[in-house]
Amino acid sequence: MPNKIKPIIFDLEKAVFHIIPQYCKGCGLCKEKCPNDVLIWSDKLGVYGTPIVTPKDEDSCIACNICEQVCPDCAIVIKKKKKKKAII
Repeated sequence: MPNKIKPIIFDLEKAVFHIIPQYCKGCGLCKEKCPNDVLIWSDKLGVYGTPIVTPKDEDSCIACNICEQVCPDCAIVIKKKKKKKAII
């Protein structure tokens, strides 16, 4: 029976970051293109035995979706959170 596709989920300040190890080949394009240098190499391994990426903290991700867009294997999914309305 094949393994189910199961993402690793990080609940960040502005988004929920999903990385799917079964799809990630560790190419580093997402890491290279991130404008805030949010992604670092994880100790978890992807499909080819290479490290996958992980967010380094929950505050620096701006939910720009560039990492999701440049990933050639669709290993990253970003779900933006709705902005909280200020109560005056």
